[in-house]
Amino acid sequence: MSAAGDRLQDTARQAALALPDVSHGYPFTPGLDVYKVAGKVFLIVTDDPDDQIITVKCEPEHARALERGHASITPGRYLDKRHWISLGPGPGITERLITDAVQDSYDLVAEQLPRGDRPRAR
Repeated sequence: MSAAGDRLQDTARQAALALPDVSHGYPFTPGLDVYKVAGKVFLIVTDDPDDQIITVKCEPEHARALERGHASITPGRYLDKRHWISLGPGPGITERLITDAVQDSYDLVAEQLPRGDRPRAR
């Protein structure tokens, strides 16, 4: 079952907040809810009801495969289009796909942190 826009955003927020050492706020603009691990962005959720997307970090090859398989997955808005993707509501955008995308993004960002800054597993 595909996730509607508000469910897409809520699912992403819940998945992010369940991860260790996550902070969030609105550092760029009031319309972008930004989630970070050790000060590094891994998820951006739009608060615009007319543009319900999330943006996550993704391995470039996996990103291109997701874009080919889903019309509502596009190169990342706001960030490097090679390493980030944006997911909007649409066919095939399931809660599982959303939570996996958030987890993968978190893991990619956490892996790039210096060892001492990496979150500890709960």
